[in-house]
Amino acid sequence: MWQVYFKELTELVRDKKTMFFVILLPILVFPVLFGIMGLVVANVAKQAEAEEHRYVIINADKAPELTEALFYHKNFKKVESDLTDAEALKQAIRDDKFDLAIIIADDFSADATHLTQSKWTVIYNMSSQLDMIDKYFNELLRDYSKKLQLAKLDSLGVTAEKVDALLQPVKLEKVNTAESREDLGEKIGGLIAYILIPLCLAGCSYPAIDIGAGEKERGTLETLLICPISRTSIVLGKFLTVLTTGLATALITVTSFGGWGYVIGSLMGVDIVAKTMSTLGVADLLLILMMLIPLSAIFASLLLSLSIYARSFKEAQNYIGPLSMIVFMPLIVALMPGVELTWSMAMLPVANVALAIKELIKGTIDVGMLLAIFGSTVVIAAALLAFCVSWFQKEKVLFR
Repeated sequence: MWQVYFKELTELVRDKKTMFFVILLPILVFPVLFGIMGLVVANVAKQAEAEEHRYVIINADKAPELTEALFYHKNFKKVESDLTDAEALKQAIRDDKFDLAIIIADDFSADATHLTQSKWTVIYNMSSQLDMIDKYFNELLRDYSKKLQLAKLDSLGVTAEKVDALLQPVKLEKVNTAESREDLGEKIGGLIAYILIPLCLAGCSYPAIDIGAGEKERGTLETLLICPISRTSIVLGKFLTVLTTGLATALITVTSFGGWGYVIGSLMGVDIVAKTMSTLGVADLLLILMMLIPLSAIFASLLLSLSIYARSFKEAQNYIGPLSMIVFMPLIVALMPGVELTWSMAMLPVANVALAIKELIKGTIDVGMLLAIFGSTVVIAAALLAFCVSWFQKEKVLFR
């Protein structure tokens, strides 16, 4: 078994593709990609905040204060239009003649004695994920409505001192019992698991394809089978090789993200990154790695079984592609809002490890549940490894 393991590992180390997937991707490529993504998102948000929105306002004379506030707002630019019908204004926005149309009701009056609620219409494209028009206009409208509100209450004899007591009889002071680590872990813990687990799968994928289907394609599997060594030892040696590359990817990834996180947090002043890295200790990182070991064993067993079954390298890739999609589904479940680590979720493979990593980052993991997840994952990994060994014993699988 160990001879096969060292033989396969030596061949993989000599392979430049393996070195790229196992070492270069986690250390350099992924941090650079995530850095670029962060810069792009920040740049897009900055551009959206600075963008100027052209607007048309109907019956502007009804609300002169709001009209003036819109005119002097840095993100709004007034344009003239003869259109007054809502459908015509909607079509004009679709034709990119302007971005926003505000229709003030004909019956609106800013007079303090006018106590009838007025209905206005705002027309714009609401499909943008960064809806800055809504944000800026609502801020202006909120300030304007507050002034009207105070004026109307004053006309009814309600003094400014009594306004807060009238509009908000009870004022809440919220005290957060969650520590800063728990708060940060809730926000980014699921994302870290979403990054680490697919990387473990990726670290296992290429070696598994190469030492299974790749050997079939090269015709070297027959040579290995005639050696004085049992098939069980052969498959266990191959399994350990795939597991080693998967764990190496995970270990390098954890170290890389820890190192890059510290550099980014310290040198670039990114507070959330610096806070996150300062809350995680060596024990936390080791526990995260411990949770990834049996999960990587599951991936190694599945991938090696598929690779042994495949006739060629390309066929193995076709089998492994859908497996990657299956792995992502429980990860998405673990990322959903409101999904917490419970005993029922602890029995769901992949999702339980993702939620456990999230709880470890939050610092709220239950030791009993952690051991249960680790134990169940080990059992599944052992069962899949036994299947892989059994699969390798069948001539009809090896020589399809």
